[in-house]
Amino acid sequence: MIKNHKYINVIIIHVLAWMLMFAIGIIQLYYKLEYIPTNVYIFWLVLVLIFYINYFILVPKLLLKHKILFYVIIVLIIATTVYVMGHEFRPDTMLNQFRPNLLLNRLEGERKAPPFFVKYSKLITVLLFFAISTSLRLALEWYKNEKQKVLMQSEKVNTELSFLKAQLNPHFLFNSLNSIYALANKKSDDTSEAIITLSELMRYMIYETDRALVPLEDELNYIKNYISLQTLRIKDSIGVRFNMHGSLDHKIEPLLLISFIENAFKYGTDFTGKTDIRIKMTVEDEHLIFEVINHISSLRKKNEHNSGVGLHNIKNRLNLLYPNNHELIITDENDHFRVFLTLKLKRK
Repeated sequence: MIKNHKYINVIIIHVLAWMLMFAIGIIQLYYKLEYIPTNVYIFWLVLVLIFYINYFILVPKLLLKHKILFYVIIVLIIATTVYVMGHEFRPDTMLNQFRPNLLLNRLEGERKAPPFFVKYSKLITVLLFFAISTSLRLALEWYKNEKQKVLMQSEKVNTELSFLKAQLNPHFLFNSLNSIYALANKKSDDTSEAIITLSELMRYMIYETDRALVPLEDELNYIKNYISLQTLRIKDSIGVRFNMHGSLDHKIEPLLLISFIENAFKYGTDFTGKTDIRIKMTVEDEHLIFEVINHISSLRKKNEHNSGVGLHNIKNRLNLLYPNNHELIITDENDHFRVFLTLKLKRK
């Protein structure tokens, strides 16, 4: 139904465009001659046929299939045929029977006009209509190709994002279950609270992150719950500092920042239980400034193969979702791992 409605709109636009063009031509011709010869209507009908034959047949079947020479030959044959036939039936002979004085005035005006244009006006008009028809069809094909490219790119991005999120969720769940397992081993009273917090986290991940964008406030609450879950298992929770500044009246891609925070908790606690993690989020205008710094003990070596999954995923997601709209700087110096991210947010 929508497709048929679209075609009807296109037909209406074409009809109105032809009517407007012919109306302008008739008014101008009648103003000069005070008479519209019958063969003028025939010539305009031929121009319409030429336009659509070229638009629907010649350009798709020949030009777009790189049969350029064949296309040019056919166009020249059609244009020459129309010119010869139109030259044999000039309106001057018919006009002479009705208004000979006007004919003399018209011929006098033609002598002042460029002879080439006067003599080959019909040929030029036919070639002009060929050019317009060809240009419109090529423009349409270019638009369709570009639209197809955008669609294919969008499908590719969606496929990649789905794969990345599928990797992210098990990775997150694995780390969270490890935290709860550590509490259970210590027979901590915080185990039940940790399970409830994990259920809130999983609810958000399952039911809220299917949207392309989520409120920044929801993502912030998700991060707070995750930090709460992690602080339950560590001895020195005082070493975990989280600060948020600025307006939350923005939207962000879901689960975009959690990998950096996971990584900080994984490597920000040394073998003695001392923790040093600083997380800071600031919103200035429409930009998010996100920074995570964690201490890495020299006695604790980083397993690059296992820890690289989350960071590799987040880099890919940033490149796909915020191309040219983000900056990510990761440094590892003086036993401190630092992530500094800036990206442009969207308003609610």
